[in-house]
Amino acid sequence: MSKIRIRNFGPIKAGLQVNEGWLDIKRVTVFIGNQGSGKSTVAKLISTIVWIEKALVRGDFTSLTREEFKIHCSYQNIGSYFKDTTEIEYHGKAFIIRYNTKSEDVFIERNPMNGYSFPKIMYVPAERNLVGSVRNVRNLKGLPSTLYTFADEYFDALDEIDALDGMVDLPINNAQLEYEKFSNIVRIKGKDYTVNLTEASSGFQSFVPLYMVSSYLADSLFRKRDHSTKHTSLDEERNLFLQVQEIMSDPTLSEDVKRAQLQLLSAQRSYSAFLNIVEEPEQNLFPTSQREVLNTLVRFSNQNDNNKLIITTHSPYLLNYLTLAVKAHTLVNRINNNDDEMLRKVHQIVPIISVLNGEDLVVYEMEEAEGTISLLEDYQGMPSDDNKLNERLGETNELFARLLEIQQKL
Repeated sequence: MSKIRIRNFGPIKAGLQVNEGWLDIKRVTVFIGNQGSGKSTVAKLISTIVWIEKALVRGDFTSLTREEFKIHCSYQNIGSYFKDTTEIEYHGKAFIIRYNTKSEDVFIERNPMNGYSFPKIMYVPAERNLVGSVRNVRNLKGLPSTLYTFADEYFDALDEIDALDGMVDLPINNAQLEYEKFSNIVRIKGKDYTVNLTEASSGFQSFVPLYMVSSYLADSLFRKRDHSTKHTSLDEERNLFLQVQEIMSDPTLSEDVKRAQLQLLSAQRSYSAFLNIVEEPEQNLFPTSQREVLNTLVRFSNQNDNNKLIITTHSPYLLNYLTLAVKAHTLVNRINNNDDEMLRKVHQIVPIISVLNGEDLVVYEMEEAEGTISLLEDYQGMPSDDNKLNERLGETNELFARLLEIQQKL
């Protein structure tokens, strides 16, 4: 299991208060907390450092200075979050990576753990509704870099639909998506309506790009899951590194040609895992639709043993729906395989393909005032309801009770 320790980086100060500061990155990792508390900061840093590990495995480079590390973080707009006391340490299956201010270079060491999975990393930004609401989003300037990358994957996903029959079922509202490549129009079709995505509700504009990209990437790996783990020898990795060095040092090649040859070379390492990092999957969605979205994202994560899902959220509903997924998993394990009736009853609540082992889930709660991170306790493997999101729901009930007291006095 990969893990990361973060201190004094952006809004994160002391970091996690248990486990010597180590945050485990499990199959499903959830960050909750107030705005500005560091949820996205941690998610973006994980995205960046997992990409660095992948680049090291691929042989793009063998060392990093602190400044080069900051440049990589700048892609996620967190390059300015470094402080004189920043400490970042990551233990992955292939490499150990450590950033601190005591050395000019980032510490990099090969990790002897086996079974590294070459990941496709997708960061789904909160601004994704622009992809659904603006037809030519790639022509806009000044947007976050991650949004352009996400948009490219979205249009690739649409092209794959067009190559089939141009239609796909959506998991909310019994709706379908129709793509007409010639006119570059995406439509949402319901029982008695058809509307262009650019004119649809904000919920659809946020959800459709998220669903299409996640489905496209997860399914593409699912079809190749027999190659789920890379076990390359040192000789193979050394040979790949020498090939990269040869390309990069050739003065006769233009930068475009170098980039093309590197992409060709990297194809030798086919993706074998999907790291899906989603900001606020609940964005603009009714609670029942949030449940469908969460079940869908967990299903994509379950398609490959090496897949991982990281979520940042403000929604108490998502935590409650995760509890349902964990509880459903425990029941499925207890039900006799031949008891179709009991399995059907569970499936009506949580799709069997979306159940989640409690050991594969971890929830971290961010505290903006102190810059700390807390590990949310679990009860029999299920997320505790003792968290700030549920506290806010309880606070509403308390405030309403006080209004009733005033009413009685009137």
